[in-house]
Amino acid sequence: MPTRTTDSVSYSTCTGWCERPTDFAPALGGEVQCDVAVVGGGLAGMASALRLAERGADVVLLEAGYCGWGASSRNAGYLSNALAGDPQLLRLLYRSQLRDLTRYAENSARFTERLIERLGIDCEYDPTGNVNAAVSTGQLKQLRKSMRILRDAGADVEFVDGRDFGLPETFLGGVFERGGGLLNPGKLAFGFRDTLLASGAKVFERTAVRAVEPEDTGVVLDVPGGRVHAERVVLATNAHSRDLAIAPGGITPVWTSVVETEPVDPDRLAAIGWTSRTGIITPHTILENYRRTARGTILFGTRQLQAAPRTLGAREPDRAVVEDLVRGFHERFPSLRYVAPQRAWGGWVAVTSFLPVAGEVAKNVFYAVSCNGHGLAQSPYLGTLLADRLAGDELHEDLRTVWRPRPPHLPSSALSTPILRAAWATDRISDRFSQRR
Repeated sequence: MPTRTTDSVSYSTCTGWCERPTDFAPALGGEVQCDVAVVGGGLAGMASALRLAERGADVVLLEAGYCGWGASSRNAGYLSNALAGDPQLLRLLYRSQLRDLTRYAENSARFTERLIERLGIDCEYDPTGNVNAAVSTGQLKQLRKSMRILRDAGADVEFVDGRDFGLPETFLGGVFERGGGLLNPGKLAFGFRDTLLASGAKVFERTAVRAVEPEDTGVVLDVPGGRVHAERVVLATNAHSRDLAIAPGGITPVWTSVVETEPVDPDRLAAIGWTSRTGIITPHTILENYRRTARGTILFGTRQLQAAPRTLGAREPDRAVVEDLVRGFHERFPSLRYVAPQRAWGGWVAVTSFLPVAGEVAKNVFYAVSCNGHGLAQSPYLGTLLADRLAGDELHEDLRTVWRPRPPHLPSSALSTPILRAAWATDRISDRFSQRR
């Protein structure tokens, strides 16, 4: 069968997982007072506002677009119980904290699973776990070292053989993370949104916050249609944090893209050994991810990251990046070259230095940043822990683990266009070298 190209791909500035909502909450107008104002309607912000409302606080949530518009609904749908970053590097950077951070990641996945069930959100969740799978013997050796580090830190992992585990024939084996699984992040984000809109929280969409100004008696938030006077504020702006002067530094946005194919006959997948429904990621410098979806398609992405311009906003994936993603799909699944890629989308992801973080950036102004590509599990958990703290609880041990006045961050040059291109080139050279062996 002929190789399918990207000519028929439809590009979207929104998520491809489901239709966007049309029942927008009103924009804020005039003067509003509240106990807590939450800035940002992603998973962290929505979870924080929902918890505060459940605990009786007078809470206002402000979102520049609509709740769930950003990475919360656009990602690949991996609910992971792992930390971002290579375990060997994490041990080098955070040796004394690694066990606590691993516990935090495990608890995040379990909490979010329970929250999905409690709220009754139909997001096609399948608790498959996820596997970090090697495409070369060199990666296989690297993953064996990583597994030992993860086990020493208390992670629930095991090493699996690709054939025994039901991975596609390209993947030799790897580290299976038993916790977590796969879901439809669009349905999850908009399910959260529906729950929030039906709660006691006051939600204002299409309301961009221009400034957050601490005062002696509280905090004032300036928006185009008026102001909010709050006793305390939660910044849950993730990749868009740099739009606010008060937000902590060290939060860098990068763009990541995904591609979805047409539906594929399950017998075709079984013929290449792909019987497992577990999500697959690779241990490249810039990971690749491949998964089956509930609608019978294959979703794949990342492989390239793109540095942010001065102004973030809605955008379609870059055509050259999509072509490279499809080329990578053909390399990993040569017998599926006939499968047509159908749609592509992407989103901005916040990167610190691999760690989820929260803290108090100014008097009565708190922040939570939990992405680094692993926000699907960690964002609802971190937003809820922060809400409980503001509601009067003692500092939870997991919140204490990630509590900092500002995020630890990579050097500004580490996520520049030349460095990201060099990382991609290094991965491709490694792929070619492994194929010649």
